[in-house]
Order: sequence, then C-alpha cells, then structure tokens
Amino acid sequence: MTTPDQSKFSYELNRDLIRTAIASLHEHGASVALHDVATDSEPDYAEVAAADGILVLGGGDVDATLYGHFDPVPNEGGKDRRADDREIAIIQEGIEADAIMLHLCRGSQLLNVACGGSLIPDVESADLNPPNLHKGAKGSPLFLDEEVQLVEGSRVRELYGTPTLTVRNGHHQAVDRVGEGLRASAVAHDGVVEGTERIDNTWIIGVQWHPEEADASKADRDILFAEFLAQVRARKSVPAV
Repeated sequence: MTTPDQSKFSYELNRDLIRTAIASLHEHGASVALHDVATDSEPDYAEVAAADGILVLGGGDVDATLYGHFDPVPNEGGKDRRADDREIAIIQEGIEADAIMLHLCRGSQLLNVACGGSLIPDVESADLNPPNLHKGAKGSPLFLDEEVQLVEGSRVRELYGTPTLTVRNGHHQAVDRVGEGLRASAVAHDGVVEGTERIDNTWIIGVQWHPEEADASKADRDILFAEFLAQVRARKSVPAV
C-alpha cells in the first residue's frame, strides 16, 4: 500500500482503516483482492470489473480541479491526481456494469465527482451555518462522533431502521452538489451531505463517515458490510440472461 504526499500519521491511519475494513469483510465470509491505485503500475481494470462487489476506501484529498475548483485549497493533503483518475475510472465502469459498490469517505466523494458532482474543498473555511468541522479540532483526535440524519426512503434509512445515526467522522472535504444519478441519503445538522446513493435500483452507496474506524460502532459497521455482501450474494444467485 502506498499513500503519496502523506505524513507518517496519515499513512498509518489509512493502513489501519484498510486493515479494519478487510478484517470486517473476512469476518462476513468474503474473499478480498486489494488494488492499490497509488502505485506506478496501472490497476488490473479487468480483474476489478470482474469482482462480485467493489469497496472504494478512504485516503487523501480529491484534486479540486476535477470538479472545477481552481483556487488554492486550505488544509489540502495527500492529493494524488493519478490515483483520482484511476479510481474514478473504476467507479464509472462499475456504474456502467451495474456493479454492487460501497464507497467510504474519500470513496463517497469520488463517487460524487465521478457522477459530475462537486465537493466543498475545505469544510473549515466554508460558510456553513452552524459552523461544523466534521472532524476533531486542531490538537484533538481526528475522529469524532457526529449524528447524521438518514433521509426517509433512502437505502441507509431502511437498512438501519432509524431516522438518525451516530457515526465517526473525520473529513475536511465534503459532498456539495450531488452528482447525476445520485441522491442524498444522509445529511449532517449543518446541511452537509454525508451519504449518497444511486437513484436507480443498483446498490451503489457512499457514506462520508468511517464505519471502519477503530472506535466506530462495530454493530453499525456489521450492518453496512453485511448488507453489502448480501447484495453481492443475491446478485450471484441470479442466473445470467
């Protein structure tokens, strides 16, 4: 695994998040192939496309020029345009193939950009009311508990069976204009979109929080990951036509 332009702290953080995500998938009976988009080698797009399900994980900032923002971005870190382009290509191919896909944090932001949406480049400097960092303040732990509203009629609302969910958040970029073919599925108290999903019947979900963070609710993580794999298995059980 490589994380270009990131500090040792960011590298170790992403490593631990990936390990937790993979362990959770294994716990639910999945076989996992990890594709690193930040290396010199191109991903095996054919192998990714042939996967039963695709999980797009977190990482560094998304290059703001991809959604038309060309001004300097405060607090920017870990940007890797090559990785952005590769993951966006994977996401777009997955959408074309009606793949089962789950996107976490940066993954959910890339899903939105891949569908023509935009991001808030830096939440801290955005004009939000009330102001909310969606991450720990400077000098505090990165992740914090935050309550999000699950939109009525959304897949995540149906999945969790509750109008609100306490999640682990730690992002300084955020979904802004929702991309074509997507709808908001979760919203923070300041109006920031925290979850998206496909409008059609394809099970493609993005959550901007970190269910795979060490202090996140394991029960809530299990619900999301188990449903992801249930959708994969249901798809595999349907004969090809």
